[in-house]
Amino acid sequence: MDELMWSVARTSGMISLLLLTGTLLVGIMARSGRAFGGLSRYTQSLLHRSFSLLCVIFVMLHVLSLLADSYAKMQIIDIVVPFLGDYRPFWQGLGTVSFSLMIAIALTGLLRRHLSQRVFRGIHLTAYLMWPIAVAHGLGTGTDAGTLWYRIATVVSIGLVLAAVIWRLTANYLDHSATRRLAREGVKL
Repeated sequence: MDELMWSVARTSGMISLLLLTGTLLVGIMARSGRAFGGLSRYTQSLLHRSFSLLCVIFVMLHVLSLLADSYAKMQIIDIVVPFLGDYRPFWQGLGTVSFSLMIAIALTGLLRRHLSQRVFRGIHLTAYLMWPIAVAHGLGTGTDAGTLWYRIATVVSIGLVLAAVIWRLTANYLDHSATRRLAREGVKL
């Protein structure tokens, strides 16, 4: 049974990282207001939400399978309080921090209609912090972190996210975003 739980934990952890990367990339694309690969903003927004939901599900599967695995020796307190775990406490703690940020982002996403735009955006922007913490967690504690395929997947993910964030910070991105905001507010251009 422990072998099964360990395999589920490893697989769901890797899938979570890929889904988290996809969520971040599609979120940046959707926020730009541009169509990519024939995908409308609406489709991009749906993809962003779907990736996000799937990511939460796989992270929950990752955490629950580690709790069920007697070899991992993970306790419920390790899910709530970072850096207390027995196995590589710092790296495992980064997973706890990332998990906490994910829960906060997911809850504010569900409660978006009841929150101010400023609060929602402020918490949602922590996704930019959550992603590198999750990557570091995987590199520090992941059983497969030393394998070639894991390193390639991680390097490709880092490269894609860096490129998207750099593009997000360019003046061209902001100009288009401002145009979109003005159009939403009904200002004729």
